Amino acid sequence: MPTAKDAKFYTQILEKNKDIQDLLDNIQFDTQHGKIWFDENRMLLMHTHMMGYLRKDLCNMLGWERTKRFFIRCGYQAGIRDAEVTSRLRPNLNEAEAFMAGPQMHSIRGMVQVEVNRLELSHDNKKFYADFNWLNSFEAEVHLNEFGTADEPSCWMLLGYACGYTSLVMGQTIIYQETHCVAQGDDCCRIIGKPLEEWGNADELIQFMSPDPVSDELIALQAELNELKKNIYTDAESDYAMFNSVGESSSYRHVCDLLKKAAGSKVAVLLQGETGVGKEAFARGIHEGSSRKGQPFIAMNCASIPPDLIEAELFGVEKGAFTGAHQTRIGKFERANHGTIFLDEVIELSTRAQAALLRMLQEGEFERVGDYRTRHVDVRVVAATNEDLEQAVKAGRFRADLYYRLNIFPVMIPSLRERRDDIPLLIQHFLVRFENMYGKKIKGLSDKAKNFLMNYEWPGNIRELENLLERATLLTDHQQEIKLSHLFPQIKEDIETKLEKVNLDAVIQDGFCLEDHERQLISIAMQKVNHNVSEAARVLGISRAALDYRLKKQAIHGKKE
Repeated sequence: MPTAKDAKFYTQILEKNKDIQDLLDNIQFDTQHGKIWFDENRMLLMHTHMMGYLRKDLCNMLGWERTKRFFIRCGYQAGIRDAEVTSRLRPNLNEAEAFMAGPQMHSIRGMVQVEVNRLELSHDNKKFYADFNWLNSFEAEVHLNEFGTADEPSCWMLLGYACGYTSLVMGQTIIYQETHCVAQGDDCCRIIGKPLEEWGNADELIQFMSPDPVSDELIALQAELNELKKNIYTDAESDYAMFNSVGESSSYRHVCDLLKKAAGSKVAVLLQGETGVGKEAFARGIHEGSSRKGQPFIAMNCASIPPDLIEAELFGVEKGAFTGAHQTRIGKFERANHGTIFLDEVIELSTRAQAALLRMLQEGEFERVGDYRTRHVDVRVVAATNEDLEQAVKAGRFRADLYYRLNIFPVMIPSLRERRDDIPLLIQHFLVRFENMYGKKIKGLSDKAKNFLMNYEWPGNIRELENLLERATLLTDHQQEIKLSHLFPQIKEDIETKLEKVNLDAVIQDGFCLEDHERQLISIAMQKVNHNVSEAARVLGISRAALDYRLKKQAIHGKKE
């Protein structure tokens, strides 16, 4: 049991930590876009009446106990979410001070005012005990308005929040019980919190944090339904699986429909679209969906080969054909015989290579560089470009006759910004890959990171998204969320550097007085934290002793003046 001295010690800590400015500073109202942010998590302002309506409606549909379980679990998840954020915001405070961010977030949200009767905690010793009063509970008020006086405590969501928040902070399962409730007619609500094993009815309590059996049944039924869908999968649906890409958007499916029709023929396909849209993935899909599946698929980026070597790469070279040709080497077309060749950036082909490719498309024959023998192959050609070939023809950069042979079946691959509905699926796809690659488990993305990815213009398309997520996975700790700073670690630093330079250039001019600016900064900091010297020192990034010295110096100078 704690001594009177221990209780006094905790009371002093909590009294000193009444200031919540550090939490308020992380709440941003983005009225231009209709969003509210707490750190990188999106928030809402709601009428409490709506919560009352929801509680009443759910009780009518699910019954009392299931509704209670639902609200407790919702609160539990909210508590975990806040604990993940606030633990980052208060890394340098002692255990009790840092812990109070949870009760303070309750107050900031307008949910309840928390009054501390007793708080004891020690991470190292796995000790925890809390006795709190809840004043002005929105949930008790809502319950009274909708149902009248209750027979049992009714602050379900608040209780779940306290359990979730404390469990994550303490690294062990902490359960609270509401011993008094305004909804029952008590003067105030009161909760007691301690480790699960210290409660006599632990098995009963932990059930409220576990999934509802009805939810389990629904999940099982959904899995069964999905299995049935697999068994009656239509040809039209299953054909999307042949493309080594991810998507469900209408633009993605339209492209899949077009390429499905092309896959069954021998016709040349021209894939057009911006860099990074996944043209090679679609080319592989054409190959896998054709009768040539099982035969070679050869990909070549024409832009990566020097112009004087492209012809040799495509059609092969005979020994001694030119300096450095020490042996005979077959080209890409011979390697792709009976299969498919994918020519990316086809616009980069040299004039000679364009002529040879035209002959190959028309006659199915070619000659190796330095050879007189004509060879025949059966190869399906899929070409791709991120430039307008028609304009290249007009500019004299590309043969018109070759363009018409390649443009028999043109398909425009949409950019990522044209298929934004697919971004969440692509994120999930890449995260699974990188989690396995780097041996990590990532808890998805923060709301702000998701919001950014959904609204970003994606000049580099899917390839850029893939690269961003790989880097973010590396920068994110195990069992943590990917934040915006993990996706773009250089942005904040660049902006801060530019702002610092602009501000200094503007400040340091003729008549600049360092002491005056120091006095103004200290005054602003003190006002911001309601003249709490320790907090002001933290805001200014100096020690309390250094701030005390400056305040005394300013006071002395003020008296002299």
